[in-house]
Amino acid sequence: MPVIDADTHLDETEATWEFGEPGEEQYMPTTGYPSNPDPSRAPTRYWLLEGRRQQRISRDDSRTYTTAGMRELSDVPARLRAMDGLGVDVQVIYPTLFLVEGVQRPEVDLAVRRSYNRWLADRCGQSGGRLRWVCLPPYRNIDKAVEELRFAKDHGACGVLKKGNDEADHWVGDEYFFPVYEEAEKLGMPICFHTGSGIPDFSPAREFPRTRFLRMGMPVPNAFESLISFGLTKQFARLRFGFIEAGSSWVPFLYYYLKRRNERLGEGEGRFGRQGFGWSDNLLHDNRMYVTCQVDEDLPYILKYAGEDNLMIGSDFVHGDSSTELHFVDMLRQRADAGEISHGAVKKMLDDNPRTFYGL
Repeated sequence: MPVIDADTHLDETEATWEFGEPGEEQYMPTTGYPSNPDPSRAPTRYWLLEGRRQQRISRDDSRTYTTAGMRELSDVPARLRAMDGLGVDVQVIYPTLFLVEGVQRPEVDLAVRRSYNRWLADRCGQSGGRLRWVCLPPYRNIDKAVEELRFAKDHGACGVLKKGNDEADHWVGDEYFFPVYEEAEKLGMPICFHTGSGIPDFSPAREFPRTRFLRMGMPVPNAFESLISFGLTKQFARLRFGFIEAGSSWVPFLYYYLKRRNERLGEGEGRFGRQGFGWSDNLLHDNRMYVTCQVDEDLPYILKYAGEDNLMIGSDFVHGDSSTELHFVDMLRQRADAGEISHGAVKKMLDDNPRTFYGL
C-alpha cells in the first residue's frame, strides 16, 4: 500500500536565497552568530532578516534521525533512502523559517518567498515526484501571490501555505485573500493551514515562548471555525482546506460548538457577520476539510466526528519535536491489528485521503 507523509519539513540554508532576481540580494536572510557565545553549549546561529534575528536551529542528527543533507535538501538521494527505510513513498514538505512571520516590508516578503519557492522547486524536481512541496505566497503583494501559485503549480507544488490568524495584516475570512483562494481553486491546489503564526514577535522581551500555544496552535482551529462560520467553504465550492500539525482532538469540540451555534442562531446572515453558515452533519467531508492527526490520539472517538475520509497523518520529519512520529505507519497498523480502528481507515489516512487532499 502506498504511503503519503502529509507533513514533513526542511531547514532553509544559504542556498535557499540564491534564487532571487538581480538586485534582491540585499533582502535575503544572512547567518549571524552571538557576539558572546556560551562556551559550554553547542554553537548557536540565527537568521538576520530585515535587521532582526529569526530562529535558525542547529539540529542534532541522532535526535532527528536525519543529516544536514536531508534537512537542507543538498542530498536528495539520502532523503529518499530515509523515506524507503520508513516505508514512505511521498513526502509533502513545509518550511521552518516561515512558520512564524518575520517580514513586514512587501519587497522583502516577495524576494525571500520567491527565492524559497524556486529553490524548493529545483530540489524537489530531483526526486522523481517523491518530494512534493507547499508554496509560500508573498501575501503582502496579492497580485504577486497569485503569480507564485501559478509558478508553483507548474513546478511540483501541491498546496498553498496559509496562517490561521492575522497574516499580512488581514484575517482568514478577509476579502483581501479572495484572489488567492480563487486562483488556488482554479489550479486545484488546497489551502494548508499549518501550525504557526502570521503575527511576528518583534517585542524587545521576545514574549513568543510565553504565548506559544496561543500563537502557534490555536490559529489552526481558528481557521477551521472561520471558514465554516463565514461561508467560505460554500463560496469557494471546489477548494480543499487542510489543517496541519495541530492534532485532531479539537475536531469534536468544534463540531459541537458549530452545531450548537447553528441551532441557536440559524442559517443565513445574522449575528457575528455569519454569511452562509456552512454547517452539515458530515462537516469535514461536505466542506472538503482535511485534518492531520497524531497516531496516539483517541482516534475511535475522533473518527465519529471527522469520518474516515478526511483524516491524514504526517511524521514531522526533520523537526524532532513533540509532533514527530517517524514510525507512524507501523503504529497505525498496530492499532488496527488491535481492533481499535479499521484497516480501511488506516489505508485512507496513509494514502487515499492525502492523495485526494494534495491532488497527487
